[in-house]
Amino acid sequence: MMPDTSNRRPLASRQTGWAVRTSRWLAGTRVTPNQISMAGMAAALIAGACFWAAGSADGAGRVFLLLLAALFVQGRLLCNLFDGMVAIEAGRASPDGAFWNEFPDRVSDMLILVGAGLSVADPALGWAAAAFAFLTAYVRELGVNTGAGADFAGPMAKQHRMAVMTGAAILAIFEPIWSGQGQVLRAALWIVAIGAALTAARRGWRQVERLRSGRN
Repeated sequence: MMPDTSNRRPLASRQTGWAVRTSRWLAGTRVTPNQISMAGMAAALIAGACFWAAGSADGAGRVFLLLLAALFVQGRLLCNLFDGMVAIEAGRASPDGAFWNEFPDRVSDMLILVGAGLSVADPALGWAAAAFAFLTAYVRELGVNTGAGADFAGPMAKQHRMAVMTGAAILAIFEPIWSGQGQVLRAALWIVAIGAALTAARRGWRQVERLRSGRN
């Protein structure tokens, strides 16, 4: 039985040649979509650890850690892309695929955002950003359960959150130029937290409108 793709996140990158070729290569290996999802959590763990370690590093070590953090944040997104492509386009979906499609995303958000919060000695801000990220996903899934459909609207959906954190990691490399100490990552976490809160509110409002009008 083919999985239901009606509530699948729309991604233009799925149609690119490199993504199609990579997913076909992965489909020809013994790697499963669920294992790719697990690899996404591992990438997020490394990214979060690099953010955390960068907070107490300096010089070339700090630059290296921030570059690694940016690299593995993007690695997390690539895993999120290819697990679905191998499952759906390559026809290798499994009965427990729905779990592995969602659970690793929540863990990955937490690892990256809390790691960044620890980096700037403000774990509460990291947890706040993670909590609002969770809320955006909750409202989306609530829409599916209420019959209003999944809403992937921003302004701070998953790919936007990861773009902010990737950009912040790279920009933070240049903080010594103005004697900065964590301002870039702290600002990025505030952007993610406020943006995710607005995203959850927007999705919730759109969901209520759909339910009232009978649209899905």
